[in-house]
Amino acid sequence: MDFGLFYFADDVRTGTDRYRLLLEGARFADTHGFSAVWTPERHFHQFGGRYPNPAVTGAAVAAVTERVAIRAGSVVAPLHHPVRIAEEWAVVDNLSGGRAGISFAPGWHLVDFALRPDAYAERRRVTTETIDTVRRLWRQEQVELPDGAGEPTMVRSYPAPVQRELPVWLTSSGNPETFRQAGELGVGVLTHLLGQSLDDLVQKVADYRKHYAASHDGNGHVVLMLHTFLGEDRAKVRETIHRPFTDYLRSSLGLVLAAAQDLMPGIDPESMDPEDVDFLIEVSFDRYFETGGLFGTVDDGLAVLRSLEEIGVDEIGCLIDFVPDTDAVLDGLRHLDRLKRAWEER
Repeated sequence: MDFGLFYFADDVRTGTDRYRLLLEGARFADTHGFSAVWTPERHFHQFGGRYPNPAVTGAAVAAVTERVAIRAGSVVAPLHHPVRIAEEWAVVDNLSGGRAGISFAPGWHLVDFALRPDAYAERRRVTTETIDTVRRLWRQEQVELPDGAGEPTMVRSYPAPVQRELPVWLTSSGNPETFRQAGELGVGVLTHLLGQSLDDLVQKVADYRKHYAASHDGNGHVVLMLHTFLGEDRAKVRETIHRPFTDYLRSSLGLVLAAAQDLMPGIDPESMDPEDVDFLIEVSFDRYFETGGLFGTVDDGLAVLRSLEEIGVDEIGCLIDFVPDTDAVLDGLRHLDRLKRAWEER
């Protein structure tokens, strides 16, 4: 099982500290044998708003690393012309010497589509078409596009990337159809535990493997994003992360509510009492701490990893930037490295 670092948190850092964790964490990942650094695409909200363009952050990571893979988690495909995606990520691939990769997502935030409102209704179809076009452009194939007069013209994107094939994943928030689609396309799948449990993943991963093997060589690649903070003492870790993680959950309340429909069906955030919101946040925190993240000690982490191995997870995307104390997070990476080495040395 591989270990990567994942960034996607509330914009609690400011000024010169805003991207220090990204860059210093990337350097740590690069020198300690981690698999990848993932950055997302997010618009119009402080939750994740530090990362409006993963190609830009990816280029920055490329400049300070030598070995670790540099990946988008995710590019919201319907918001962009496929040529622009191919061009930008070919630059990242060149800057990094062939370490770029992209997970594509159809998007779901209505406000994000202020960038391209016509694409919202058909976003899943557009995503599939975009993946196909970007992969063809990446191979330096010519594709047909309309020019300024509406006439068809053949184009090839530049610069040429280093890698012949672009590593691709499809992002799923838990929809079983997305897992099946990723298998049919022959791409990896990137998912998380917001709105689904580890038990839910068992069948979804099995379906993905089945559909992948039916049309493609190999077994595919499943990446699971997990919120991560490890230390020497489980109780101390819980104390350290409680306030920042509950604040983090509160800043993403819409996502929390979507995940809690099985507990409180039909809930409306606008009509909830503050006490109900507090209760829901605390329930969500307990769930994450016990079963939905890499929290506690190295031994706690090993128990989680054994469960994930049984499910068939290939890589953990360790989301580390929800704690505002950058030095504390960077210090915690040494415990994550201990977990990685303990897992490798079993």
